[in-house]
Amino acid sequence: MILQIETATTVCSVALAKDGQVIAYRQINQRNIHAEVITVYIDELLTAEGLTYDNLDAIAVSCGPGSYTGLRIGISTAKGLCFALDKPLIAIETLEAMAYGVINDDQIINGDMLLCPMIDARRMEVYTALFNNKGERIQSTTAEIIDENSFSELLKNTKILFFGDGADKCIAVLGNNPNAQFIPDFTNSATHLTQKAAEKFIAKDFEDVAYFEPYYLKDFVAGKKAV
Repeated sequence: MILQIETATTVCSVALAKDGQVIAYRQINQRNIHAEVITVYIDELLTAEGLTYDNLDAIAVSCGPGSYTGLRIGISTAKGLCFALDKPLIAIETLEAMAYGVINDDQIINGDMLLCPMIDARRMEVYTALFNNKGERIQSTTAEIIDENSFSELLKNTKILFFGDGADKCIAVLGNNPNAQFIPDFTNSATHLTQKAAEKFIAKDFEDVAYFEPYYLKDFVAGKKAV
């Protein structure tokens, strides 16, 4: 049994999976609520399924990039449980989990289509990467400022499926290209971690709980409070 945690965006989501199949999950898409609900949701899942923390075999967490605060809350919760229960920690990059979420959600994906998950990084900047329809990485994770020239060379001959809260704000500049397609209202979910979490558990691809940190991609810059 793997407990899966996703807090990289405005969504706070937890799921239980066994043998690569989700058996239960809880989630809410609301800003600044992660710290309040994450442990409540975990307790509710275990209780509803008649399980205890001792029944868990591992903890999987979406490790970023994404919201600084959200990532800290999710990973701190995962590491705390791993320490307390002496269970292994599995880390899955958020953009990769998003790609698998689309692949496993019966979305209509053309064989030559590329998948482009996007996480909002404020203004017109996004965290993004490219994957093929098997979830294999085509382009590494970067922080990109999106304008009318973004992905222009690829979009000449290749359809790209954009999704995530970062993609929503890119429709205005990319949406006129017939090869640019969008999934509206895509939300991150702990259920998207299931396939990679199962694979990593079987391969014993675990993190060092003591030293593991979120994948922020960029340094944190605190904003100034309005006077």
